Amino acid sequence: MSSPAKLTLYYAPNTRAAAVATLLEELGAPYERRILDLAKGEQRRPDYLAIHPMGKVPSVADGDQVITELVAIFLHLADRFPDKHLAPAIGDAARGPYLRWMVYYNSCFEPALMDKAQNNPPPPPARCSYRDFETMLDVLCAQLAKGPCLLGERFSAADILWTTALGWTTQWKLVPERPEIMAYLARQGGRPAAKKIQDEDADLAAKQKAE
Repeated sequence: MSSPAKLTLYYAPNTRAAAVATLLEELGAPYERRILDLAKGEQRRPDYLAIHPMGKVPSVADGDQVITELVAIFLHLADRFPDKHLAPAIGDAARGPYLRWMVYYNSCFEPALMDKAQNNPPPPPARCSYRDFETMLDVLCAQLAKGPCLLGERFSAADILWTTALGWTTQWKLVPERPEIMAYLARQGGRPAAKKIQDEDADLAAKQKAE
Protein backbone atom coordinates (compact mmCIF):
# COMPACT_ATOMS: atom_id res chain seq x y z
CA MET A 1 0.00 0.00 0.00
CA SER A 2 1.38 3.39 -0.97
CA SER A 3 1.92 5.97 1.72
CA PRO A 4 -0.61 8.81 1.89
CA ALA A 5 0.21 12.04 0.14
CA LYS A 6 1.96 14.50 2.40
CA LEU A 7 0.16 17.46 0.84
CA THR A 8 -3.54 17.85 1.48
CA LEU A 9 -5.61 20.41 -0.40
CA TYR A 10 -8.90 21.43 1.18
CA TYR A 11 -11.06 22.04 -1.83
CA ALA A 12 -14.51 23.15 -2.91
CA PRO A 13 -15.69 23.58 -6.51
CA ASN A 14 -16.22 27.04 -7.98
CA THR A 15 -13.66 28.55 -5.61
CA ARG A 16 -10.08 29.76 -5.77
CA ALA A 17 -9.03 26.26 -4.70
CA ALA A 18 -9.05 25.33 -8.40
CA ALA A 19 -6.02 27.58 -8.90
CA VAL A 20 -4.09 25.66 -6.25
CA ALA A 21 -5.09 22.32 -7.75
CA THR A 22 -3.88 23.53 -11.14
CA LEU A 23 -0.55 24.56 -9.62
CA LEU A 24 -0.17 21.17 -7.94
CA GLU A 25 -0.86 19.43 -11.25
CA GLU A 26 1.73 21.60 -13.00
CA LEU A 27 4.21 20.75 -10.27
CA GLY A 28 3.47 17.03 -10.54
CA ALA A 29 3.17 17.07 -6.75
CA PRO A 30 1.58 14.15 -4.87
CA TYR A 31 -1.45 15.42 -3.03
CA GLU A 32 -4.90 14.48 -1.91
CA ARG A 33 -8.02 16.58 -2.04
CA ARG A 34 -10.38 16.86 0.90
CA ILE A 35 -13.66 17.99 -0.63
CA LEU A 36 -15.92 20.40 1.23
CA ASP A 37 -19.53 21.07 0.29
CA LEU A 38 -20.03 24.76 0.98
CA ALA A 39 -23.80 24.56 0.45
CA LYS A 40 -23.96 22.11 3.36
CA GLY A 41 -21.83 24.39 5.54
CA GLU A 42 -18.98 21.90 5.85
CA GLN A 43 -16.49 24.78 5.90
CA ARG A 44 -17.97 25.90 9.22
CA ARG A 45 -17.66 22.58 11.00
CA PRO A 46 -15.24 22.51 13.96
CA ASP A 47 -12.81 20.11 12.29
CA TYR A 48 -12.31 22.46 9.35
CA LEU A 49 -12.31 25.61 11.48
CA ALA A 50 -9.34 24.06 13.25
CA ILE A 51 -7.60 24.15 9.85
CA HIS A 52 -8.84 27.56 8.70
CA PRO A 53 -10.50 29.61 11.47
CA MET A 54 -12.29 31.78 8.88
CA GLY A 55 -13.87 28.75 7.24
CA LYS A 56 -12.49 29.57 3.79
CA VAL A 57 -10.94 27.51 1.03
CA PRO A 58 -8.35 26.80 -0.15
CA SER A 59 -6.09 25.59 2.61
CA VAL A 60 -3.11 23.29 2.28
CA ALA A 61 -1.66 21.01 4.92
CA ASP A 62 2.00 20.20 4.33
CA GLY A 63 2.95 17.78 7.04
CA ASP A 64 2.41 19.66 10.29
CA GLN A 65 2.22 23.03 8.53
CA VAL A 66 -1.05 24.60 7.48
CA ILE A 67 -0.91 27.29 4.83
CA THR A 68 -3.89 29.51 4.10
CA GLU A 69 -4.34 32.56 1.83
CA LEU A 70 -4.12 31.91 -1.88
CA VAL A 71 -0.91 33.78 -2.68
CA ALA A 72 0.89 32.37 0.38
CA ILE A 73 -0.07 28.86 -0.76
CA PHE A 74 1.26 29.58 -4.26
CA LEU A 75 4.54 30.96 -2.96
CA HIS A 76 5.03 28.03 -0.61
CA LEU A 77 4.27 25.33 -3.15
CA ALA A 78 6.25 26.81 -6.02
CA ASP A 79 9.31 27.19 -3.79
CA ARG A 80 8.81 23.71 -2.32
CA PHE A 81 9.42 22.06 -5.70
CA PRO A 82 12.38 24.05 -7.09
CA ASP A 83 13.18 21.40 -9.71
CA LYS A 84 9.95 22.34 -11.52
CA HIS A 85 11.22 25.91 -12.07
CA LEU A 86 7.88 27.62 -11.48
CA ALA A 87 9.39 30.16 -9.08
CA PRO A 88 12.60 32.09 -9.71
CA ALA A 89 15.05 31.32 -6.92
CA ILE A 90 16.39 33.90 -4.48
CA GLY A 91 19.18 35.68 -6.31
CA ASP A 92 17.57 35.20 -9.71
CA ALA A 93 16.96 38.53 -11.44
CA ALA A 94 13.36 37.47 -12.11
CA ARG A 95 12.62 36.89 -8.41
CA GLY A 96 11.62 40.50 -7.69
CA PRO A 97 9.24 40.84 -10.66
CA TYR A 98 7.78 37.43 -9.84
CA LEU A 99 7.03 38.47 -6.26
CA ARG A 100 5.66 41.78 -7.48
CA TRP A 101 3.00 40.16 -9.66
CA MET A 102 2.13 37.52 -7.11
CA VAL A 103 1.54 40.14 -4.43
CA TYR A 104 -0.18 42.54 -6.86
CA TYR A 105 -2.99 40.00 -7.09
CA ASN A 106 -3.81 40.26 -3.37
CA SER A 107 -2.81 43.85 -2.71
CA CYS A 108 -4.35 45.55 -5.75
CA PHE A 109 -6.42 43.28 -8.00
CA GLU A 110 -8.65 41.62 -5.39
CA PRO A 111 -9.43 44.81 -3.41
CA ALA A 112 -10.22 46.72 -6.61
CA LEU A 113 -12.35 43.85 -7.89
CA MET A 114 -14.37 43.59 -4.69
CA ASP A 115 -14.99 47.33 -4.50
CA LYS A 116 -16.10 47.41 -8.13
CA ALA A 117 -18.36 44.36 -7.75
CA GLN A 118 -20.06 45.97 -4.75
CA ASN A 119 -20.23 49.43 -6.37
CA ASN A 120 -18.04 50.88 -3.64
CA PRO A 121 -15.99 53.96 -4.54
CA PRO A 122 -12.24 53.58 -4.06
CA PRO A 123 -11.01 54.63 -0.62
CA PRO A 124 -9.22 57.98 -0.33
CA PRO A 125 -5.82 57.85 -2.10
CA ALA A 126 -3.83 57.74 1.14
CA ARG A 127 -5.70 54.59 2.18
CA CYS A 128 -6.11 52.90 -1.21
CA SER A 129 -3.68 50.24 -2.37
CA TYR A 130 -4.84 50.27 -5.99
CA ARG A 131 -5.62 53.96 -6.77
CA ASP A 132 -8.70 53.10 -8.91
CA PHE A 133 -9.94 50.09 -10.86
CA GLU A 134 -8.95 51.34 -14.31
CA THR A 135 -5.45 52.30 -13.21
CA MET A 136 -4.99 48.93 -11.53
CA LEU A 137 -6.06 47.18 -14.74
CA ASP A 138 -3.93 49.45 -16.95
CA VAL A 139 -0.83 48.46 -14.99
CA LEU A 140 -1.65 44.76 -15.31
CA CYS A 141 -2.50 44.96 -19.01
CA ALA A 142 0.73 46.78 -19.77
CA GLN A 143 2.61 43.82 -18.32
CA LEU A 144 0.46 41.23 -20.10
CA ALA A 145 1.11 42.97 -23.42
CA LYS A 146 4.82 42.22 -23.06
CA GLY A 147 3.92 38.48 -23.16
CA PRO A 148 3.75 35.69 -23.70
CA CYS A 149 4.05 35.22 -19.92
CA LEU A 150 4.03 37.65 -17.02
CA LEU A 151 7.80 37.25 -16.81
CA GLY A 152 8.31 37.59 -20.54
CA GLU A 153 9.22 34.22 -22.06
CA ARG A 154 9.36 32.47 -18.69
CA PHE A 155 6.30 30.54 -17.50
CA SER A 156 5.86 30.63 -13.73
CA ALA A 157 3.38 30.05 -10.93
CA ALA A 158 2.32 33.67 -11.43
CA ASP A 159 0.82 32.70 -14.79
CA ILE A 160 -1.23 29.95 -13.17
CA LEU A 161 -2.53 32.38 -10.57
CA TRP A 162 -3.42 35.09 -13.08
CA THR A 163 -4.81 32.82 -15.79
CA THR A 164 -7.22 31.31 -13.29
CA ALA A 165 -8.22 34.69 -11.85
CA LEU A 166 -8.68 36.43 -15.18
CA GLY A 167 -10.56 33.44 -16.55
CA TRP A 168 -13.35 33.51 -13.99
CA THR A 169 -13.48 37.29 -13.63
CA THR A 170 -13.91 37.85 -17.37
CA GLN A 171 -16.41 35.00 -17.55
CA TRP A 172 -18.51 36.65 -14.85
CA LYS A 173 -18.08 40.12 -16.42
CA LEU A 174 -16.26 41.45 -13.39
CA VAL A 175 -13.28 42.36 -15.53
CA PRO A 176 -13.64 43.73 -19.06
CA GLU A 177 -12.43 41.59 -21.96
CA ARG A 178 -9.55 43.86 -22.87
CA PRO A 179 -7.46 42.65 -25.83
CA GLU A 180 -4.37 42.15 -23.69
CA ILE A 181 -6.30 40.00 -21.22
CA MET A 182 -8.02 37.85 -23.81
CA ALA A 183 -4.80 37.33 -25.76
CA TYR A 184 -3.05 36.29 -22.54
CA LEU A 185 -5.82 33.84 -21.70
CA ALA A 186 -5.68 32.41 -25.21
CA ARG A 187 -1.92 31.87 -24.85
CA GLN A 188 -2.00 30.39 -21.37
CA GLY A 189 -5.44 28.89 -20.80
CA GLY A 190 -5.12 25.73 -22.84
CA ARG A 191 -2.49 23.99 -20.73
CA PRO A 192 -3.39 20.35 -19.88
CA ALA A 193 -3.28 20.90 -16.11
CA ALA A 194 -5.75 23.79 -16.32
CA LYS A 195 -8.11 21.84 -18.56
CA LYS A 196 -7.99 18.79 -16.28
CA ILE A 197 -8.90 20.81 -13.19
CA GLN A 198 -11.61 22.78 -15.00
CA ASP A 199 -13.29 19.54 -16.07
CA GLU A 200 -12.98 17.95 -12.64
CA ASP A 201 -14.25 21.10 -10.95
CA ALA A 202 -17.33 21.24 -13.20
CA ASP A 203 -18.09 17.56 -12.56
CA LEU A 204 -17.71 17.99 -8.80
CA ALA A 205 -19.92 21.09 -8.77
CA ALA A 206 -22.63 19.23 -10.70
CA LYS A 207 -22.39 16.26 -8.34
CA GLN A 208 -22.73 18.43 -5.23
CA LYS A 209 -25.66 20.31 -6.73
CA ALA A 210 -27.45 17.04 -7.46
CA GLU A 211 -27.03 15.69 -3.92
